[in-house]
Amino acid sequence: MFAKLKKSHSPARNALVGAVAAVAMLAGAVTGAEAAGKPMTISVIYGPDKPQAKVWLRFKQLVDARLPGQFDIKVVTNGALGGEKETTEGIRLGSIHGALSTVANLTTWVPEGALFDMPFVFRDADQIKAVMSGPIGAAYKKKYEAQGFKVLGYITYGARHVISKDPIRTPADVKGKKMRVLQSQLHIDLWQSLGANPTPVPITEAYNALGTGVVDYMDMTKSGYEALKLYEVVPSFTETGHIWALGVMYVGNKYWDGLTAEQQAVFQQTADQVIPFFNEMAAYEQSLALDRTVEKGVKVIRPDKAPWQKAMAPFWKSYADKVGGMAMIDQIVATK
Repeated sequence: MFAKLKKSHSPARNALVGAVAAVAMLAGAVTGAEAAGKPMTISVIYGPDKPQAKVWLRFKQLVDARLPGQFDIKVVTNGALGGEKETTEGIRLGSIHGALSTVANLTTWVPEGALFDMPFVFRDADQIKAVMSGPIGAAYKKKYEAQGFKVLGYITYGARHVISKDPIRTPADVKGKKMRVLQSQLHIDLWQSLGANPTPVPITEAYNALGTGVVDYMDMTKSGYEALKLYEVVPSFTETGHIWALGVMYVGNKYWDGLTAEQQAVFQQTADQVIPFFNEMAAYEQSLALDRTVEKGVKVIRPDKAPWQKAMAPFWKSYADKVGGMAMIDQIVATK
């Protein structure tokens, strides 16, 4: 992972840094003259400096080099074409041609995709790669395609971790505590199963809720923890990685079907190349965010995850029928 390379000057790190620099130059040039090729509109809900935009700018750069003059790829950033749901609808309609999406967003169309939001089924990024590049990932690509989405590959945004005022190390430590949760039944049921008292609180109110004791703890990504300055009120960070935010790089079926066999092959080849680029940038961004909070006094706890996973058994069984069955969950957990 790029996070492990950040303090070295290895060829791998230098190559990635060079690629990021090239994409940055491209970001400044996207408003210039474009080739008169087949139009392709990409929707990005973040700014051009974020991995979500840089991966598409890199995609554009490589496709233009491999198929010169054949495409006019426009990467539209800052959510100008809408959020995730609006973008997905645009892709189904054909007004938008490509984007990234969280798997959670796509559960509107493929409910079984909630399988990948199940807690403690993934241990780390290597296991995620093994699962999503194997039979399970291939099977879900077909499910997404049936709904109008050609998935070029799976991406990893990062994981959610527990943040609190007092240290939390084991599942027993959350019993009786008030937790800020997402306004999601899965998340409510998950933490109730561990004996916590989940309270849905809008993210905009989380800082005050934690600071005043309305809730005792919550879960958050490393970058969100820093961006919202939650470390100021809950300086204990337990690296549980209990839910990983997975996503897809995808194009609409209508657009894909309009490509030649050669163009489809280049698109797939290019996606296979830039997805690791995205994953490394995202992991690096998460790692740097946590490092900066540690410099501000945050204490990081790295717990034994086995007791947490064991505590999930009743919850897994209660949700199994909604996500493809217990056998599917067990298959993911057993993947090395």
